[in-house]
Amino acid sequence: MLHNEMLKKYARLAVKTGVNIQQGQTLVVSSPIECAEFTRLIAEVAYDEGAKDVFINWNDELFTKIRFLKAPEEVFSEFPNWQKELFDHYDSIGAAYLSISASDPELLKDVEPKRISTFHKTRSTALKAHSAKLMSNKNPWSIVSIPTKSWAKKVFPGVSDEVAMEKLWDAIFKIVRVDKEDPVAAWDEHKENLAKSLDFLNSHKFKYLHYKNSIGTDLKVELPEGHLWLGGGDYTPKGVEFIANMPTEEVFTLPLRTGVNGIIVSSKPLNCNGNLVENFSLTLKEGRIVDFKAEKGYEALKNLIEIDEGSHYLGEVALVPYDSPISNSNILFFNTLYDENASCHFAIGKAYPVCIKDGENLKEEELEKLGVNTSLVHEDFMVGTKDLEIIGITHDGKEIPVFTNGNWAF
Repeated sequence: MLHNEMLKKYARLAVKTGVNIQQGQTLVVSSPIECAEFTRLIAEVAYDEGAKDVFINWNDELFTKIRFLKAPEEVFSEFPNWQKELFDHYDSIGAAYLSISASDPELLKDVEPKRISTFHKTRSTALKAHSAKLMSNKNPWSIVSIPTKSWAKKVFPGVSDEVAMEKLWDAIFKIVRVDKEDPVAAWDEHKENLAKSLDFLNSHKFKYLHYKNSIGTDLKVELPEGHLWLGGGDYTPKGVEFIANMPTEEVFTLPLRTGVNGIIVSSKPLNCNGNLVENFSLTLKEGRIVDFKAEKGYEALKNLIEIDEGSHYLGEVALVPYDSPISNSNILFFNTLYDENASCHFAIGKAYPVCIKDGENLKEEELEKLGVNTSLVHEDFMVGTKDLEIIGITHDGKEIPVFTNGNWAF
């Protein structure tokens, strides 16, 4: 009974605070079939809160694996036009999008990485306009997670399926503040706390950030003129607030496309399209990834970087203190939604246009002239450590500590 009540609170949080469904609006939910019970709760809450309709886009990861292993090569270079038209339709009517991120982190480890890369490039190309709308906040969107058996067993090995599921449920409920009496109010307070960091960063308008730690990161990141730090809530053009990631502990902006130089070393594994990439590093010169290494998942990382020209560059700079709820849980989730909010991170590929002044209203070529990276992909990877030092350098050369020993310095 208690678990059911928590599920209902979580569903309400996702609908009310996550996508912030509006009266008469349609909600599109992308969900694994393993999450059907929770997804139906989402639909109930959405209708109760005034949604005109709910469309559920089901996916089956076990069938996905079968398809990658058995289908002929050419199917991964094809994308059905009706699927593109589906998203075009819901985009045009102002639908809200909710995705449930819950998958086996190593589902596709036996699949040829090139097949996966080809599929994602084909899909991303077909849905480029849809992706651009979401990354420019034209439609509200949010990502949440709930446990699946395969995921829970990866996070908590050596225990029964039931115990692993229960432990992951408990962790998620705590991290997304569903364990609070009023999760919506708890999130309002959390957004206010994030705003303090945003005020510090946006008031200084740093020209560079210099990262250093003991595992080998030594990176200088130039920030473009007019960059904006964001975090917590985002807003549609009509002023409707939504939370794109639940949980979220980050504040983020974009780098100057050609302004990143040095070495970045990963601090957590990256779940990259069903493959884990572990203990990897990137070397960048004038923004471009010119070399990379990985102890595990090298081919998956290589295929990610080689998706297009933009995937050879970075698109996001995100700051998360080491002393934060997900980090303090000491749980490695093997799920980017969670692990990126336990650690400072960067993203390979496309930048969020909203991170530069008036960027959401600019065309791709206009953004590129401002030094904003464009790509078919946006893949976060974690670099934060408990000894990470970040120095902010102002336009007049003044050096101001931003992070000391992995946490905010102010």
